[in-house]
Amino acid sequence: MKTNPCITVLMPAYNTEKYIGEAIESVLQQTYTDFELVIVNDGSTDGTRAIINSYKDERIILIDQPNMGVAAALNTGLKYSKAPYIARFDADDVCHPQRLEKQIKFLLENPEYILVGSDADYILENNDFLFHFHCIAHSHKEIMEKLYFYCPFMHPTVMYKKANVANAGGYPTDAHNFEDYLLWTAIAKQGKFCNLAEPLIKYRLNPASVTIDERWRGRRFRELKRDAIKRGHITAEEGNELLAIIKSQDVRKIKEGSYHALCGKKFLANNYQPEKAREHVKKAISIRPLRLDNYLLYTVSYLPEKFILWLHRMSPNKL
Repeated sequence: MKTNPCITVLMPAYNTEKYIGEAIESVLQQTYTDFELVIVNDGSTDGTRAIINSYKDERIILIDQPNMGVAAALNTGLKYSKAPYIARFDADDVCHPQRLEKQIKFLLENPEYILVGSDADYILENNDFLFHFHCIAHSHKEIMEKLYFYCPFMHPTVMYKKANVANAGGYPTDAHNFEDYLLWTAIAKQGKFCNLAEPLIKYRLNPASVTIDERWRGRRFRELKRDAIKRGHITAEEGNELLAIIKSQDVRKIKEGSYHALCGKKFLANNYQPEKAREHVKKAISIRPLRLDNYLLYTVSYLPEKFILWLHRMSPNKL
């Protein structure tokens, strides 16, 4: 076990037996090796813990806790981490081999920066490529211009200085599903931000993910999130309301419907394959037949590619 690693790879895990082995392998195969892998098992009830324990690499540290949610799991991991730099990573994603090497090189060579993220390759639950994701901003100037309107980082791509996050009190546990975004606004004045313009992870979309298309969450969820970001903090009462919304939607139909609708959108706007898009949209319609936006999306799939791309550029949040 490393006593003073340079990087802590921080991975929360909850019922990820289908994917966590591939995620762990991708970390252990990094070209940069001065790291520890802290995995916080957040009360998993499947075979997640057994899979973690099947690895004998001394760099892996397993921490068990009752199911408390991702923000609490991350704060637990930060408490036990030994390194000055934290690389966030999810238990259903895949690291590109040079991910750690490229990000730590950037931070060491640019000490005024406290956080660096990257682009990503989206994949489906079966590992098929979906599309290449370009961050909405890459330079510090671009990121700060958009920070209070859109989250500029994909959470599992970021590497940051632990001290700055500790100074902000860690992840806000009441900001359910946007604990990372609210944290970035809290540390924004402590240093500079950057996104590397290359994919450093494969980000897996799957129906079991806690993150679904926010348009499916409803207007009230988006209002609570927007108000918290503008203020820079969230109350416990608002957190309870957010959690109630999320729990009411934590059902197979909503998660699977959201997953297929999102895949349909991406197969039109980001990786134009209309036949695959229609396959996913038809599944979304069969799961939630009363959602009219899916019928509109299905109709749009028959329009010319140029028109779809124009429509996406003009109103990306609609498509």
